Amino acid sequence: MDSRMVLDSDNELREKIDRQPRFQKIIASLLSYIFHPVFVPIYVIYFLLYIEPFLFYGTTEDGRLMVLLQGLVNYTFFPLVSVLLLRGLKFIPSIKLKERKDRIIPFIICNIWYFWIWYVWRNLEGMPREMVVFAMGVFMASSIGLLMNIYIKVSMHGIALGTAVSFLCLLGFEYGQGMGIYIMTALLIAGLVSTSRLLLSDHTAKEVYWGLMAGTLGLLIAQMVV
Repeated sequence: MDSRMVLDSDNELREKIDRQPRFQKIIASLLSYIFHPVFVPIYVIYFLLYIEPFLFYGTTEDGRLMVLLQGLVNYTFFPLVSVLLLRGLKFIPSIKLKERKDRIIPFIICNIWYFWIWYVWRNLEGMPREMVVFAMGVFMASSIGLLMNIYIKVSMHGIALGTAVSFLCLLGFEYGQGMGIYIMTALLIAGLVSTSRLLLSDHTAKEVYWGLMAGTLGLLIAQMVV
């Protein structure tokens, strides 16, 4: 496997990896799509609703489905539609948001949806505090990512996974050893996806690390203020 240094649109040197094994590239791309930032919050919500529903004991099946649908609409559907509209109106050249400047408007739009779902859950009777913390954490992490994006093309995958892993760690501190296997799984996924972003040359190591840090910091702020 060969690598070379190239200049990106911001005139910054970036390492570009060439001649990757095809199978390796396919796996890296698959992981990047499966754990895309618009899907990661839904995985966390589904986990809390149906896999380890200790926060939702006593909640009806219809109530759980409503929470899941609210998450799908605000974390997945609206962000995806917004990016597609931006591409259709030629505000961005690609839905992959490869350049730093292409991410400004999507960040702002997503922050609107993230703030809205936090506000709804915050005022929804019976919603566990932990879910409100998670919603605020996603919003804060995305806001930090927007500010970082002024200076660096921070990894959105890193932001999403940093938030998710930090949230599961928070649940582990609060609810004991039963969360250990899930935290280890989340850490493994975060490591694999971060490596995939590097193998695909979509980000430098620094950009991935800053993304993970933004997600962690956003969740910590949410834990303190909610």
